[in-house]
Amino acid sequence: MVETKRNLYFDTATLYYRAFFAVPESIVAPDGTPSGAVRGFLDMVSTIAKQFPPNQLVFAWDDDWRPQWRVDLIPSYKLHRVEDTAGDSATEEVPDLLSPQITAISMLLDAIGLPRVGQLGHEADDVLGALVAKAGTNCDVVTGDRDLYQLVSDQHSNRVISITKGVKNLEVVDDAFLLAKYGISGEQYVDFSTLRGDPSDGLPGVKGIGEKTAAKLITDFGNVSGLISAAKDESITLAPAVRRNVLESQQYVRAASKVVRVKTTARLPKHLNVPAQVTDHSAVSDLAGAWGIEKHVARLLKTLGISSIA
Repeated sequence: MVETKRNLYFDTATLYYRAFFAVPESIVAPDGTPSGAVRGFLDMVSTIAKQFPPNQLVFAWDDDWRPQWRVDLIPSYKLHRVEDTAGDSATEEVPDLLSPQITAISMLLDAIGLPRVGQLGHEADDVLGALVAKAGTNCDVVTGDRDLYQLVSDQHSNRVISITKGVKNLEVVDDAFLLAKYGISGEQYVDFSTLRGDPSDGLPGVKGIGEKTAAKLITDFGNVSGLISAAKDESITLAPAVRRNVLESQQYVRAASKVVRVKTTARLPKHLNVPAQVTDHSAVSDLAGAWGIEKHVARLLKTLGISSIA
């Protein structure tokens, strides 16, 4: 089923990491350089864009994958992903064979003229939050990151297209999906995630509170502020262990909720629509030839309705 055109926003790193680990290293460019991530990335975008035809199409970029303001709030934030180098302790650990392919992907998107947006002080998640905030309605955010479930809103027809199970098994995440899976709405996801924690981001959550308890507490008390107030009020019934753990973790909870919530302040380009034709035909041709991805580029351009004529 082909849907009417909506705004399609990609969490770019999610796609190229998935492509890198899914496509064999035996897939190489003419010069022998591994090219599976580039090929896989292009094919994934083509497949998703065909199923969810875009009006606006933007690739959110991690210009600042671990912003200092988040680290200041929670020092453990993404700490396990930091590359151990003498020169830069804030460098993200990236597989050696992937790095040049990320560069190629960025150059190719720019040459085609597809909007690629990143900004210091903002992760790709924040860029996506800004895009959804600006558009207001009819947004599809493509990601494998649960944190972005906070952008889901049935009221505004904003959804997450989850690639966790692969592009052949895309999951459309709306409020009904979240209610069935967690017992909460997208609006409640930040507080839910704050309590539950997210080890993949170095966020421990509150001791003894898992998904079911977190969902019940947020449903009962509205948000983490309401929960902390309830924990301080002995007249309100709470399990003793929950009360104790919430009170002991209240400083963490207040900080973590700020870390988990996406910022919506990233500067965005004026023009975000799919271009009518390629911006730099020569650069696209050169990159496609160098990486041996001519057919994959052609498929993407055809899917998006972009003319490749110089």
